[in-house]
Amino acid sequence: MKIEALTDTISLKRPLEGGNEEQLETVRQVLADVREKGDAAVKAYSKKWDGIALDSLRVTEQEIKEAVASLDSQLVQDLTEAASNIRLYHEQQKRNGYQLNLANGSWLGQRILPIASVGLYVPGGSAAYPSSVLMNVIPAQVAGVERIVLATPCNQDGKLPAAVLTAASILGIEEIYKMGGAQAIGALAYGTETIQAVDKITGPGNIFVALAKREVFGEVAIDMIAGPSEIAIIADESAYADEIAADLLSQAEHDAMACPILVTTCEHLAENVQAQVEEQLQSLPRMAIAKQSVENFGRIYIAESMQQAIQAINQLAPEHLEIVTVDAQKVSEQIQNAGAIFLGRYSSEPVGDYFAGTNHVLPTNSTARFASGLNVDDFIKKTSVVYYTEKTWAENSPKIARLARLEGLEGHARAVESRGWGKGEE
Repeated sequence: MKIEALTDTISLKRPLEGGNEEQLETVRQVLADVREKGDAAVKAYSKKWDGIALDSLRVTEQEIKEAVASLDSQLVQDLTEAASNIRLYHEQQKRNGYQLNLANGSWLGQRILPIASVGLYVPGGSAAYPSSVLMNVIPAQVAGVERIVLATPCNQDGKLPAAVLTAASILGIEEIYKMGGAQAIGALAYGTETIQAVDKITGPGNIFVALAKREVFGEVAIDMIAGPSEIAIIADESAYADEIAADLLSQAEHDAMACPILVTTCEHLAENVQAQVEEQLQSLPRMAIAKQSVENFGRIYIAESMQQAIQAINQLAPEHLEIVTVDAQKVSEQIQNAGAIFLGRYSSEPVGDYFAGTNHVLPTNSTARFASGLNVDDFIKKTSVVYYTEKTWAENSPKIARLARLEGLEGHARAVESRGWGKGEE
């Protein structure tokens, strides 16, 4: 990893995930085919790109049972405990509606309702992600979503990873489809002969998934357009170089486009972390991927002060932020932009990825400036309610009519004036 001095006008190199015209055209064609041909198009694209000929898209009850039985019992227990932690954390996010009582018996209110159906995309391909099942499903369940659908690409044998199916089974999810890529997003958005369309799609994926989600937005809701993973670490002389290097590589191994970044006030730590990254890379199973990430987007910045480091992080707005300093909590209080914050030596980023209970579906590409990680609010909708009595109408209708005419909307003014005393009972 390259070491540089941190400047006040820092511009951290980041991958661009906008996709090119060829990729966008491919996605649009896939979506059009799925809308027109349904199951046949989904199966055709699975065969074309994944080399898998599927007889049926939906996972059977027997496949789920076999997957659970095949997984090590300790792993089942670990997934179950992680699910409990995630549920406990997200239960605290539940909202209640309210009623604001006004004079004369009038009132205003807000109703909190769950979205009726959601499609949760779980990435596959080079790795299996049961943690993504937990992170997407549980906040939807806490919100009260009635129909939860999972879509994930299958292995070359036509089966889904046992860990993914086990995670789904632990949560009681039965509607699961073997499909990935843009065709999966199209099937969830438009529906097919087999799959009923959903109201919202969440979950990360590759560039084709991201572009497809962008294209179907408006037809359905989406959570976010997720880019490659990022980790930024603020560290001082109290940090251990081998631990910081390991944390940087934990995200670098995700994707060749991932961003691992260290900002430190200690030059000695910077040099040691640089050496440790090179050493640890050699024994990392996903070395080829991590090495590209480190070489293309990895950086170590030396800050003149902790305040300068904090300023740079707020500008970067990273997906994950670790703070490994003498007083990590005090430093964190000055952080305004980060998807998730991990405090201290023992709160390594994977703690949040898998077990602590916080959600790991987080805003990337600096969108933490205005966006939040996946949470219960992503699976609810808020409906306002107005109830005016005749007395309240009489007191306020002249004001409302005047405001309507101020905007040149005579029909609005007449609508409110059309009511009158004695025309009906409340």
